[in-house]
Amino acid sequence: MNKNTSRRSFLKKAALGSAAMTSAPMVLAADYEQKVILDKNYEFLNFAANDQINLGLIGSGIQGIYDTTAALKVDGVKLVAVCDLYDGRLDRAKELWGNDLFTTRDYRELLKRKDIDAVIVATPDHWHKKITVDALKAEKHVYCEKPMVQKWQEGQEIIKTQKSSGKLCQIGSQGMSSLGNEKAKQLYEDGAIGDLVMLDMYNDRYSAEGAWQYPIPPDASTETIDFDTFLGSAPKTPYELKRFFRWRNYKDYGTGVAGDLFVHAFSTLNHVISSNGPNRALATGGLRYWNDGRDVPDVSITLYDYPKTNTHAAFNAVFRINFIAGSGGGGGFKLIGTEGEMEVGQNSVRLTRSKLGMVPGGYSMIAYTEATQQKIKEAYAAQNLETRASSLNLGKTTWEAPKDYKGGHYDHFYNFFQAIRGKGNIVQDPTFGLRAAGAALLANESYYKKQPVNWDPKSMKLL
Repeated sequence: MNKNTSRRSFLKKAALGSAAMTSAPMVLAADYEQKVILDKNYEFLNFAANDQINLGLIGSGIQGIYDTTAALKVDGVKLVAVCDLYDGRLDRAKELWGNDLFTTRDYRELLKRKDIDAVIVATPDHWHKKITVDALKAEKHVYCEKPMVQKWQEGQEIIKTQKSSGKLCQIGSQGMSSLGNEKAKQLYEDGAIGDLVMLDMYNDRYSAEGAWQYPIPPDASTETIDFDTFLGSAPKTPYELKRFFRWRNYKDYGTGVAGDLFVHAFSTLNHVISSNGPNRALATGGLRYWNDGRDVPDVSITLYDYPKTNTHAAFNAVFRINFIAGSGGGGGFKLIGTEGEMEVGQNSVRLTRSKLGMVPGGYSMIAYTEATQQKIKEAYAAQNLETRASSLNLGKTTWEAPKDYKGGHYDHFYNFFQAIRGKGNIVQDPTFGLRAAGAALLANESYYKKQPVNWDPKSMKLL
């Protein structure tokens, strides 16, 4: 972003009360604080039974259930089939969505059904590529949970298959379509924070559940679980319930905190600033507390470099995860620029604009005589470094979603189904999904290699 025009553009639009600031009155003075309610419009139609989008769910675990629950809130969508490798989850699916559901342990049986238009792939990460490619070849539209791939090398096959199949594929970082993301992108493009210099993302947790120690059901056994199929392309290992129900803890099946959490932030960041992603990463961390057999860290800090492009200056990003945060937990996502800061969430954006101090104060002046201090003050005053314009539009504005907002998860599925109906575009296609996943997976590459790693964000390859 051109730093010579960003502030002028933002102030002009703010002064005119344009769409950049919605309909809120702008106070062109220092130290204001205000709230603005965002708006979201949807198209609601009554769909006949033969015009519904029939949906299949592959992987009816925690995220699969949350995904399907959000998807079924969209008009004109019906769940007809569910696949999972644990019988108890198939029973739960019928409990939630009806006994007439077709259920199976074999996803290929689900893909053979001619009545299914689209599928949700919410399996462990190491199955994403295989099932997504098979589903596209079976002429199904695909909503694939993030990260799109477990290994960056797998991404090009999904991109190629999606294009050749003519079917749609949307990656499931659910906050991508949220009101918060929409507003943040608009504000950034209007120059609200000037040139971006840093991204600060953190996620603190303080619970066993937050650290992926999910409960293991009492009926779990070799009879109720297809463990061999779960292993798939992963190394063969003896039957172990923890690996099946807590697969995120193992790099054979998951992608650690990077694939679970970093990828959401990269999706939002790359979307807001229209970027292809970073070109370098340096990671550190360790297994500090949850010594439960896992082989991924529970504390992770990764530094990323973003190169200069047409849409942003060169900047740095800090991604921090702590699964044993004695503070009790919390999270944040802040875009920090030369002229302001945006804290972005799915339901809100908080913009803070402060005055840049250009004139020395008491701290540095104390070393000089009173006469010299006066001369220094006069010299700075003559330069006119702190003009009236630099004091305009300072303070805080928070844009918030209305109380009845359906949420970013709903919006992501709404966009997916609208695109299937030919009424919109995919928000996070496989190319975007690979750039987000690839950036996140750099953290793992650096952590296990114990050295910085370089990435080509355009060709999406490790260098």
